[in-house]
Amino acid sequence: MKHPSNQQFFAYWNEKRGEARAPDRGDFNPDAIRRLLGDIFVLACDEASGYPFRVAGTRLCALLGRDVKDQSFPALFGSDSRRDIKDIVTAVTEEMLPAVAGITAASAEGQAHLELLLLPFNHRAHVPLSMTGLLAPFETGHTRLKDFELTSWRYIHPPSERLVPRALRKLRLARGLMVYEGLR
Repeated sequence: MKHPSNQQFFAYWNEKRGEARAPDRGDFNPDAIRRLLGDIFVLACDEASGYPFRVAGTRLCALLGRDVKDQSFPALFGSDSRRDIKDIVTAVTEEMLPAVAGITAASAEGQAHLELLLLPFNHRAHVPLSMTGLLAPFETGHTRLKDFELTSWRYIHPPSERLVPRALRKLRLARGLMVYEGLR
């Protein structure tokens, strides 16, 4: 993690989670992260709806040149990166693994470089799944960013024990070929 805003947000998230895998959404106090709120967002973890934004900070909306509430998060990405970002969002949600990614985007001012932090919230009964994140640009002066592309990503502090999938997971690798990921 390179961007100071992402480092601060991760430290706050990590403090709130304590010994749990992730904190509850209600544990977050906006006053404690007031300076970061403009870059923070919350996504609904609903694949059928395209992982829409539930909340998006004002600086994030200004960077994108529009209000993104209820719009699809993966739709920000170019076709080459869209599948990867959906897989990352799924892993953050289901496996409760924080992730950090390097991103480039196009704007009228040229290419922008950004760092994306995705953090899970604890799963609770009868509460829709959601996650939070922060999108931080490395340089200023860019507006109306589009065509996001993933340049790198990794999961932060994966647990030492092997994660057990919630069910057998089907991964479509090529037309006509189906791989079933399961327990060893």
